[in-house]
Amino acid sequence: MHAKDILIDGFGRVREEVHAVVEGLGPEALNARPGPDANSVTWLVWHLTRVQDDHIADAFGLDQVWLSQDWEKRLGLGLPRADTGYGHTSAEVAEVRVGSGDLLTGYHDAVHERTVRALRGLTAKDLERIVDERWDPPVTLGVRLISVLSDDLQHVGQAAYARGLVQSAEA
Repeated sequence: MHAKDILIDGFGRVREEVHAVVEGLGPEALNARPGPDANSVTWLVWHLTRVQDDHIADAFGLDQVWLSQDWEKRLGLGLPRADTGYGHTSAEVAEVRVGSGDLLTGYHDAVHERTVRALRGLTAKDLERIVDERWDPPVTLGVRLISVLSDDLQHVGQAAYARGLVQSAEA
């Protein structure tokens, strides 16, 4: 098995979990915050998808799906174009709301498709390419991809937990 196949599998697992977390939730549950400063399922799924979109686009020299496929307009969140949710205040988290889970999964699916296309062309040597010199040591493509995958898995796990809290409060 090649490293790219492992990465494709990992990002596929994120996609499966995103769908599992969003499936069957209406807008009220998607946007509910289990605590006054907690993140909603909507915010967590949007944020993990934005980070994946932003970081993969940057690492591979691609356009972000958020902008190139008009997801910014479709979701209509009214945020700055480059916003990924990093550093959001509680008030900013509260503003990230959707009317349908289909918007979240649609955006995620579009980012996932673009991610997989980029990964399919990878060679082992590509993973050694420096993609960010702002760190010491500089970040390679391989390290960046694992970082994004780790971040995605953590946030989708948080979204599943938030879903459980919201659903148990409704019961």
